[in-house]
Amino acid sequence: MSIHADTHGHAHHWEWSWAPAAISAAALCFTLAFTLFFVYEAQLPAIVCAGLMVPLALAGIAKWMSEMGQPTVPAFNSLGLALFIFGEILIFLGLFAAYWTLRISTSMDAGAWPPAGTPELNHVLPLIMTAILVTSSMTYHQAEKCFEEGGKGGFLFWVLVSIVLGVAFVFCTGYEYTHLWHEGFKPGTNQFSTPFYALTGFHATHVVVGLVTFLAVLVGSIIGSVHKSLVKLAGVYWHFVDIVWFFVASQVYFW
Repeated sequence: MSIHADTHGHAHHWEWSWAPAAISAAALCFTLAFTLFFVYEAQLPAIVCAGLMVPLALAGIAKWMSEMGQPTVPAFNSLGLALFIFGEILIFLGLFAAYWTLRISTSMDAGAWPPAGTPELNHVLPLIMTAILVTSSMTYHQAEKCFEEGGKGGFLFWVLVSIVLGVAFVFCTGYEYTHLWHEGFKPGTNQFSTPFYALTGFHATHVVVGLVTFLAVLVGSIIGSVHKSLVKLAGVYWHFVDIVWFFVASQVYFW
């Protein structure tokens, strides 16, 4: 949703878009599919949710990209993203608070942490993932500089590099999940497994959202219909995801 006025001083008017609702519904379907498959082991409902997610996400992204060339109000865009990030911070704080409470209460009861049934976590992989995210923030910052200077070729290159790095991060998450799953470490295995998958999985979904945004920026630039506000705010969101990972990695892997 956006509001704008023309240059002749005509009255403001609201413009509505169903794209955010479709993308949000797709994100909800992804969360449900993940929960149903990994927590409740309900494969058929999970497949149904995943099947609904794909057309909703594609339709929302297509609609979103078709609207990128329309005029926008940067102040409203920035406010919307700020409110969104604030809400995400509260959700992450809730997850961290639950994890901290569980971790501290277990230590006070003289219980072992991680609890029995937890395999040895790879401490090198999260460091590699951290390096990947930090590098991706740097490459996208370079893309923003190219965009401001009008260098389309350099802009496309650095956005593409940022996407590749983001995909590499998601691949690392999937690689780790696969190995832990084969070792019998699943959501609900013990007191540590549930917050582990909740925190790392929730963060991974934010990386996926960031990649979708980068893809929209990339395609929009190719077809000549990308607004500078989208380029800037996509970077702000990605840097937020990068910062959150430092908290997730430090608390889950190294505490």
